[in-house]
Order: sequence, then C-alpha cells, then structure tokens
Amino acid sequence: MSVRVRFAPSPTGPLHIGGVRTALYNYLFAQKMGGKMLLRIEDTDQTRFVPGAEEYILEALNWVGIKIDEGQGVGGPESSYRQSERKEIYRRYSDQLLQEGKAYIAFDTAEELEDMRKRLEDAKIDNPSYNAVTRMQMKNSLTLSKEEVETRIANGEAHVIRLKVPLKEEIRFKDIIRDWVVVHSSTIDDKVLLKSDGMPTYHLANIVDDHLMGITHVIRGEEWLPSAPLHVLLYRAFGWKAPEFAHLPLLLKPEGNGKLSKRDGLLGNFPVFPLQWTDPFTGDQARGFREDGYLPEALTNFLAFLGWNPGTEQEIFSMSELVESFSLDKIHKAGARFMVDKAKWFNQHYLKAKSEEELAAMIELPVGAPVDIAPKLVRLMKDRVTFPQEIVTEVPFIFEAPSTYDEEIVKTKWNDDARKAIGAIKEAIQGIGDENFVAQNIHDTIFPALEAAGLKPGKVMQAFRLSITGVGKGPDLMLTLEILGKEEVIKRIEKATEVLA
Repeated sequence: MSVRVRFAPSPTGPLHIGGVRTALYNYLFAQKMGGKMLLRIEDTDQTRFVPGAEEYILEALNWVGIKIDEGQGVGGPESSYRQSERKEIYRRYSDQLLQEGKAYIAFDTAEELEDMRKRLEDAKIDNPSYNAVTRMQMKNSLTLSKEEVETRIANGEAHVIRLKVPLKEEIRFKDIIRDWVVVHSSTIDDKVLLKSDGMPTYHLANIVDDHLMGITHVIRGEEWLPSAPLHVLLYRAFGWKAPEFAHLPLLLKPEGNGKLSKRDGLLGNFPVFPLQWTDPFTGDQARGFREDGYLPEALTNFLAFLGWNPGTEQEIFSMSELVESFSLDKIHKAGARFMVDKAKWFNQHYLKAKSEEELAAMIELPVGAPVDIAPKLVRLMKDRVTFPQEIVTEVPFIFEAPSTYDEEIVKTKWNDDARKAIGAIKEAIQGIGDENFVAQNIHDTIFPALEAAGLKPGKVMQAFRLSITGVGKGPDLMLTLEILGKEEVIKRIEKATEVLA
C-alpha cells in the first residue's frame, strides 16, 4: 500500500514551531517512501477557532518548503478537508456504533458529572471517571428505558454519544519510535464521541478521517500518546485496520526542563512561531522566525535535527538530502532541547552560501540610501552577520557620519602620529580620481603615503578608522571607504580633525 500521512493542525492560533517539525517529519517520510502528505484542518472545537489561523498554517508550511499533495489549500477526492464541514459523516459513524451497541447516549448535565466526580473523590477512588463501572449509576441509554431515551431526545434534551469502553481488555500496539505500548481498558474512560452541539470530538473525527483518507502512518507529537489506546479501541470498534503510529519526542525548553512554550521564547529572546502573528482579538504580536531573519532552509535543517539524527557527522542538509537520509527509526525517544544558538549557526551557514544578488534583494535600505549600495554592503558584511538585515543595522556609520568618537580609542590612539597620518591620508586620497575610488586603489594609495611619511600603518590605522566610523573596529576599512565615496571620506576626515583637535 502506498504511504499516506497527514498533518492535522487546529486553527486555534499561530502554528507552534513544534507543529512545524511534526509537519516536516511527515513530509520527509512521505517523500522518502514515494507517498503523499495530506493537510487536514481539525476545527471541531469551534469555541477555540481563531480567525486567520488557517491561512497562517498554509503560509507557514509553504514558507518552510513543505509541499502538500492533497487536502486544504490544494483539494483532493474528499468533499472537504475541514472537519467542521464533515459533520454528517461523523454522525453516520457514531450512529453505527450506537446501533452495534458499542456506544451509548448520555444525558448527564455538567452538575451531575461534577457530583459523580466528587462522590468518587470522597470515596478515595483513583482517577475518577465516567467508565464501565460508573456509567451504570448515571443517566444514559444503558440505564434508562428505550422509551424514556426517545422521549428525552424528542423533547430536545441535550445529550452526547459516548464510547462504550470494554471493562476488561488489554490494548496493545507497536509504536515505531517507542516500541510496544500496553494499556488496560479499565484505565480509559468512556470518551465523548459526539458533543451535544452535533460536533464530533477530536477522537471520533480523527479516526474516521484517517480511515476514509487512507492514512497509513500517523506521525504526531508525544502529547497524543495517552490518547493512542483509545484510538486503537475505536479502530477495533469499527473493525478497521489501524495505521502505524509514531509519537515524536517533545521540544524542550533550552535548559531541558519541560515543554517549549511561548513564554520561553519571551524569556530567551527568540521566536517560537515560524511567522510573525498578530492576535486578531488583542492586537498582541508574537515574533516569527521569518521576520527575525531566519532563512527557511536554515530553519528546516535546524528542526530536522531536533529529535532525529542521520547517524553521521554531517549536519548541513538540503531538503532533498534530508529526504534521502530520513527514516523514522532514527528518531529519538527523548525530548530535544531547543537551542536557538544552533539555529543561528545554521542561519549563518545558509546566509554565507547565498549570492550577493540574493542577499542584496533581502535587505531593506534606509530611506534615501542609493539602491546600488546594497551589493557592496553584502560584500562588506556577509561573513560577519547572522541575519540578512544585520548587513544594514550593524553598519550605521555607512548611512550617517559619526557624531561621537570612541573615547578609549581617542585616549590611546589619537596622538601626533595619528594626526600626521590623517593629513597624509587625506592628501593621498584627494589625488585619486572619483572613478578609481575603489578598495584596492585606495589601499595601494594610502599605505605607500604612510610609509613615505615615515609612519607604520599598524600604529595609525585604528585612529583613521575612528575618524571615518567613530569606532575602533569593524568590517573591511578599504571597502567601507569605497562605499562612502571620496567626497564623504574627506568630509569625515576634516570633521574628526576639527572635533578631536
């Protein structure tokens, strides 16, 4: 059978970076096996629906390079890939379980359920729940007559449909990552399958859709592992073959203690969402990896290694190389620490691999700056930055002459030799034609002039840099001079000479 996997997020807000990793692993596995990846929107909980979240999910997946073969946004043989639009399908399958005696109708109110829980807690019952024992003390179609059930429904009384979990049954399934999982049915409560508003719960909709859509492998986060035995029971109830399961390790806080959260990003000054998100209700903004300057291929490479390792020393992988190397049996069981410095390391690598033209197109110049300056800025800063926009922000002196000068450099370097050197350099520069004012020519003019004046460049160049940039260190000085231009360089020399006199 051809491999079919799915990514099934809920549109309850921005897609967490852990969800992006789940989507990536599904995509890599499908590509490796020559299969297909589906995108399904699981929006059965309408109380948590957030406008714009679905569009955000689609944009985020597209940005990181995950191509959907079927589902929301691309279409396919199903009438819809939004669960809220498939209510009649779920009703049909819940009715089937009712008719076969594998589910039942329950009329209990919230108050009655709370009373039941309190009675069990008072009786010192561990894990009080609506199960094979307590169901017989509650108000449902197992304890009420058929006539009373029909009357209550006819009168419009609120009710749900619950799964009738067997009292004594062992549930076993083999997880690709975690090996055999064994759970006794007595630990599972009679979960609601269809809510009083006619909407299915995640459990019913998930199983029905995975079956109808031919999903062969369910690759999802570890947080769903406790629900897996219930899902296996549902497959048994319907008489369907269950897909293979692979529950991925958690993404952990940088210190390794607990699941990565939005708050960790705030505390650590890094994003936990792929794209910037503006809350439609509060207007609050959350940072995104894209807007922070991460390249999609760098983020993909970083995420792939959070829980998976090819077993070699290689760390830099293109998407096609990830596909070629990926396998589920090389995913770790233990959680993966989210070390953002490693993400920055990947970003530096991919940024350096970009052409000058590509990077020049990525940066935003200050208003009024000449457009043709961008490629030179890239050449000046490419090997010194982590994010594209730093090519601009790390060299403010390119766009505005310094108004202050590093006091420590002034104290230690601005001396008689420095003043003599600045004069010699100014005179030498004035002799260079405007069309020849390029880095190599500037170098080949300045250094002989200093030697002719009996000055050692190593003793005075820091002071010269100070006069041009206001600081004592920075990127290639000759290229900096070329970018500024002859007229601006002379102006700055004259200003520094005057101010520091």
